[in-house]
Amino acid sequence: MRIVTTLPSATETVAALDLEPAAVSHECDHPPGVETLPSVTASRIDTDGSSAEIDQQVLETADDGGVYDVDTDLLAEIDPELIVTQGMCDVCAVDETVITKAVDTLESNPEILTTDPHSVGDVLDDLERVGHATGSENRASEVRTALESRIAGIRTQTADLDPNDRPRVAIFDWTDPAMIAGHWTAELVEWAGGTYGLADVGERSRPREWEDIRAYDPELVIVAPCGFGLEQIAANAADLTEREGWDELTAVENGRVWAMDGDHYLNRPGPRLVDTLEALAPIVQPDIFDEETPPEPLSEIAVPFETLSARLEADA
Repeated sequence: MRIVTTLPSATETVAALDLEPAAVSHECDHPPGVETLPSVTASRIDTDGSSAEIDQQVLETADDGGVYDVDTDLLAEIDPELIVTQGMCDVCAVDETVITKAVDTLESNPEILTTDPHSVGDVLDDLERVGHATGSENRASEVRTALESRIAGIRTQTADLDPNDRPRVAIFDWTDPAMIAGHWTAELVEWAGGTYGLADVGERSRPREWEDIRAYDPELVIVAPCGFGLEQIAANAADLTEREGWDELTAVENGRVWAMDGDHYLNRPGPRLVDTLEALAPIVQPDIFDEETPPEPLSEIAVPFETLSARLEADA
């Protein structure tokens, strides 16, 4: 079956079903090898800029055709039978509206499967929807069962925690402006043994007043901007560290600030959200979980904020 995916999480979902797309998006980079596949999309913004610069570019493109372009000639050449796209955010990845316009230029009429997840359950449901669309129902059921088993393994160990032993957690989805991560983040934090008081399950990520964040006074902060790996987080660290009252946050005073690869983990609503949960667990509850909990070494996913620059210099 000729499948085109227009965002990384869709590519990872298709790959989890033991299928290979005929083409992917310009952002797809997992599993290894997909980056060599034809890309049907391109971004109109410079993603190497600062948080504030990227935010400004996004605002400017909103009235000028949007953030992304689709290669309709390549799409016609591939002649896909199924396109997996998303309707959750027109900034994070190519969305349904852009794909529908591109498909309107084709002679063929491929099926468009739109994902719109706002919880882990939605992500697992999308896995089975893709399975159904590709005739891979049995494989989708197997993968879902395995992922749910891993989730249950974490939840079982934190279920009986006293509320006083659950730290107040804040996870930043963007740093300038300051945005608190939403969607599935609240349930991941709760399952990992924390309290997430700044957003409910399913609530969209959105800018927050800095004074509201200070009033919440998180005991644990995780910086995981959408689309940013650890190196780009380090380059934009001052967005938070130079804010008034940053040093007075309980998390900062107690040395409980972490940087997490938001690009590959927290912000990809695919199978690796379970990897994200397993990485969060030893950060949120180090007395319960050790750093061997995630399938990848924790240091590849997240590092203490205060050691981030030194870590990157050592790796350079």
